[in-house]
Amino acid sequence: MADGRIAVGAALSEKLRILADAAKYDVACTSSGTARRGNGSGLGNCVAAGICHSFSGDGRCISLLKVLYTNECIYHCKYCVNRADNDIPRASFTPEELCRLTMEFYRRNYIEGLFLSSGVLRNPTYTMELIFETVRRLREDCGFQGYIHVKAIPGAAPDIIERIGYLADRMSINLEFPTAEGLRRLAPNKSRALILTPMRQIQNRSIACREELARYRHAPQFVPAGQSTQMIIGASGETDLQIMSVAQRLYDNFGLKRVFYSAYMQVNEDRALPALPGGPPLLREHRLYQADWLLRFYGFEAGELLSEDRPNFNMVFDPKCDWALRHLELFPVEINRASYQTLLRVPGIGVKSAQRIVKARRLGSLDFADLKKIGVVLKRALYFITCRGRTMYPVKIEEDYITRNLLYVKEKLPPELRGEVTYRQLSLFDDGMPLSAGEQFVLTAGESGAAAGSLWERSSI
Repeated sequence: MADGRIAVGAALSEKLRILADAAKYDVACTSSGTARRGNGSGLGNCVAAGICHSFSGDGRCISLLKVLYTNECIYHCKYCVNRADNDIPRASFTPEELCRLTMEFYRRNYIEGLFLSSGVLRNPTYTMELIFETVRRLREDCGFQGYIHVKAIPGAAPDIIERIGYLADRMSINLEFPTAEGLRRLAPNKSRALILTPMRQIQNRSIACREELARYRHAPQFVPAGQSTQMIIGASGETDLQIMSVAQRLYDNFGLKRVFYSAYMQVNEDRALPALPGGPPLLREHRLYQADWLLRFYGFEAGELLSEDRPNFNMVFDPKCDWALRHLELFPVEINRASYQTLLRVPGIGVKSAQRIVKARRLGSLDFADLKKIGVVLKRALYFITCRGRTMYPVKIEEDYITRNLLYVKEKLPPELRGEVTYRQLSLFDDGMPLSAGEQFVLTAGESGAAAGSLWERSSI
């Protein structure tokens, strides 16, 4: 133990290797989203900004123990590496083993919480009973008060879903595919009704518990960090419009905190699955995440971003920029008079910069130099805004003209507004807007090595 490693038997170490590797395909693993603190009688707490779930671009390490309870499964989902007919190493934890691993990892400051999913062992209810016993032991016997995210299994008895909900911080149920047809074809053991029923149960119980908390201060909390889901992208032929329409209905009708999009990775050979000569559709996944951000924080709706005539996102421009180019009749907008919601629709203006504009213009009118200090990315925004009735320099409000200029990285800016271009990782509410995919393509074609690679990692809205 002098070297800081966890003293576990060879069998348990092998289980951990197998079940941690099997969990990597589940992307619906998120930060806590809650600010519940421990009461001092146990270990850990759960603060909103304290949980990471993967290695980030700046080197931060995973702080959730992300594992499956078991990778044994009775289901035959065609896309899943753990499906029943696959010849792979199988393993299952016991509640005692998983509690021991979680506590030992936490005591060594390796993790701050647990993300627990599972294959289906015997039947959904039996599997969820084992997961409940694990979480109960962690909370009650081990005094663990850190973050716990549990993946619920569709088809499990409602009472076990409810019992786990009072112990977990977040629960999630994978929708898997946007359409019932895709689910029927690729996941024959699941159905849309089977998935949406526990989703609705979690939503209704969460609402009831919030009402109880409003009346009784010490009422128990039920899934305080809310619920999330995941859709696989590129395996079943749905358009981006179908995917985003489903996501919007989930946000509106089920109160989900997050919808995750997972680019399909070919891990099985099956005639029902598509071939991927170009690899997983990662850029498409990226565009869906950008559009999801627009739905949740920028006031857009799926029907605005896409239509039956244009059912898929532009791979050159991010969804917000593409929308603006298709609605030039709404531009330019006057920075000193436009509403907050209008400002959010301007390329190059993010949530924080829009808030700062509204606050700053109460003290006087703003010009382009002020916008640069506020954090607006002028190389994007200049085609869509005016300050005091004037554009930064003469521009044409024409789609071809703006498109050509947005694709050309070295835009001409006035000398007083020029500055060294910096590239940094996008944060949750980034003040500045990063490069579009078209700009990334232009730079990547002309650059090489780490510089080009770092550009491709960046996100954009």
